[in-house]
Amino acid sequence: MPQDLAATKLTPKPKTPKRRYYPNGNPEHGYNPEGVRNTDSALPPEPRRPVMHDYACDGPAPGRIAFRWIHGSTVAATNTDPRIQIIQYNEDTFVLRQNVCVHWEAPFTYLLFGNKGALLIDSGATANADHYPLRDTVDAIIKRWAKIRGRTKVPLTVALTSGEDVAQNQGMRQFAGRPDTVIVPKPLAAMKSFYGLLGNWPQGTGRIDLGDRVISVIPTPGAHIDGVSFYDPYCDFLFTGDLLFPGRISIGNDRDFVASLERLKAFASANPVTSVMGGHIDMMFAPGQFYPRFRNFKPYERTLEMGPELIEEALIYAREIQGQDKMLIRPDFVLFNGVSPDQRTREWPEGVPRISVPRPF
Repeated sequence: MPQDLAATKLTPKPKTPKRRYYPNGNPEHGYNPEGVRNTDSALPPEPRRPVMHDYACDGPAPGRIAFRWIHGSTVAATNTDPRIQIIQYNEDTFVLRQNVCVHWEAPFTYLLFGNKGALLIDSGATANADHYPLRDTVDAIIKRWAKIRGRTKVPLTVALTSGEDVAQNQGMRQFAGRPDTVIVPKPLAAMKSFYGLLGNWPQGTGRIDLGDRVISVIPTPGAHIDGVSFYDPYCDFLFTGDLLFPGRISIGNDRDFVASLERLKAFASANPVTSVMGGHIDMMFAPGQFYPRFRNFKPYERTLEMGPELIEEALIYAREIQGQDKMLIRPDFVLFNGVSPDQRTREWPEGVPRISVPRPF
C-alpha cells in the first residue's frame, strides 16, 4: 500500500466546528446593510425547534416596498389581477392590498408577526370571501411563516384602525369562529376596554404584545370617533388608517383631528418613525392631484409610505381650516373639513406645482 494512502486512512476526520446560533440570521453572510437588524435570510427552511427572533435590536428592521401597486382596469369586470396583492416587506411584516376592481378604495391591511403571535391591522372593504379571500390569504401566509419558524400554532389578533370605517371593517366577518383568534370588538366602549383605555381615552396608550414585538395603540379620533393608530417599534412604522394617508382625508371632528395629530407629533418626537402607513392611496404622483371617488383604474398613484414630517404638515393645515367648511389641497394629501368628499375647489395652493397628469391609455 502506498505510504501516502496509508497515512490518509489513519488520519482521523477533523471535527466540524460548532456553529453559532443566530436567531435573526447570520450577520457574517452580509445579507443586511450595516447598522440594521439581521433578517432571517440565513435560516434553514425547516428548523428543528421554534426560532425566536430578537426584536429589541437597535435601528429599524430592513425592508422594501420598491414596486408599483396593481392599479386596476378601466372595466372592472375584465380585470384578471389577484384579488389581494401581497408584499413581504421583511420576514415578519406583510403588506396586503385589496384589488381596486373589487372595491374602489383598495384598502391596505398589514400582517405583523412576533415570537408568540400575529396581528392583522384592518380587514378591507368586502365581506364576501369569494370576491375578497382575506382569511384564506392570511391563513396561507401564517402557515408558511409557521413552517419556516418551526411553529405548530400562531395565535392571531385582528384589530381595526376604526370600527366605523366600512372600507376597513368588512373583512373582519371572515375571521368569526377562526381558532386561536382574538377579534378586537368594534363598539367604542368595548374597544376602549380591550386596550385598557376606558379611563384615559384619548390620552392613554394601549399595547398588543406579539411576543417581544410590542405594538403601541394610540387613540387618534378625528376622522372617525373610534380611530386608533398602531406603532411598530421593530420597523418603526406608524399605521394611521384614515387619519393620515396619501389621499382625500375626510375630517369628522376637526377639534379631535387636530388633537390627534398633536398626539402623533409628540409620539413621533419621542419614538423613531421611518414611515407613516395609511389605509388608502388617492393621490397621484403629481403634487396635489388625486383620484375622485369610485375610480377603479389608478395608473398614476403616489407611493404608500409617507415621511413622518407630514404629520407636522397635516397639523399645520388642519389648524388653518379648523372651524371652517373647507377643502384644502396639499402635495401629499387633501383635507375635507365639513364638506363633501366630492367637493371641488378652484383654489390651488401657493407653492405647489400644478402638473398635468398624462391621459391613461
